[in-house]
Amino acid sequence: MEISAAPLIYVLIFVAVVVIVEGVYLTVFGKSISLDSRVSRRLALMQKNGNREQVLEQLRKEMSQHMASRGIPLYSLLASKAQKANIAFTPKQLIMIMIGLSVFSYFGLTLATEAETPVRIVIAALMGIGGVYFWVNKKAKKRVSMMEEQLADAVELMVRSLRVGHPFASAIGIVAKEVPDPLGTEFGLIADESAYGRNVGDSLKSFAERMDNQDLRFLAVAVSIQQQSGGNLAEILEGLSKVVRARYKLFRRVRAITAEAKWSGMFLSAFPLAALVAINMIDPNYYEDVKETTAFIPAAIFVGVMLTINVIYMKIMTNIKV
Repeated sequence: MEISAAPLIYVLIFVAVVVIVEGVYLTVFGKSISLDSRVSRRLALMQKNGNREQVLEQLRKEMSQHMASRGIPLYSLLASKAQKANIAFTPKQLIMIMIGLSVFSYFGLTLATEAETPVRIVIAALMGIGGVYFWVNKKAKKRVSMMEEQLADAVELMVRSLRVGHPFASAIGIVAKEVPDPLGTEFGLIADESAYGRNVGDSLKSFAERMDNQDLRFLAVAVSIQQQSGGNLAEILEGLSKVVRARYKLFRRVRAITAEAKWSGMFLSAFPLAALVAINMIDPNYYEDVKETTAFIPAAIFVGVMLTINVIYMKIMTNIKV
């Protein structure tokens, strides 16, 4: 029995593309860019640079550069997720990385497979672009999830700071020092902007819109209302922290309840593709008798469309809005 290793080679090249992106990212920006670092990126840059104004300028540039480049063709698909992930690479650098990884994939496919040149070009381009998109999407999900988990504790820390007499700007500065990334750097940026004269409420609104997070919008609205009408900000934020924590627990509970349905949907969506790969590996000539028939291409297109509809429908079914 002839066994083809081509599908396995495609998977390995794609995995190599994702690993290369992560390796280049950590090599260029160092360990401080990792969300697992105990010291926030802002504090690490200030320790290295020592100039608060330059660090503020660099961080603001990193946080706004992706949405400012949505006009670049195809980059609009990546811009929103790259902004949420706070990717320090510039849009041009990300595009160059896509091109470089596509070239790497092409040479890998050339050396390891016997696919025709047009097929190699298309697959290499998909691997280069798809690998970067997969990496950015993973970073964005991890960063947003960590931020949601940290927010309630950060608000409670601000409440304690306000009750011992600190002004609100100082309370934000304390959060920036005590809370690790990703929230530590974000609140540090807000504290720096406040020190240079920007309204704290406006900074919080900008942060909430950039992350597209409802809990952050609640925080920004609460601070803005207190600034305009007065009141005990500590009590307002204490109530907000309870709401944020309750919402986080509810979302976690819903996620746990729907986990089985999501995995079932992923399995049902991935199984036909996995079966196709396995068939091609075990018997590369399995479809040889029907490839030349007139119905093969329409049937393949129909199956592809149905699989796509299946993935979309499974996603809708398991995406419960709370």
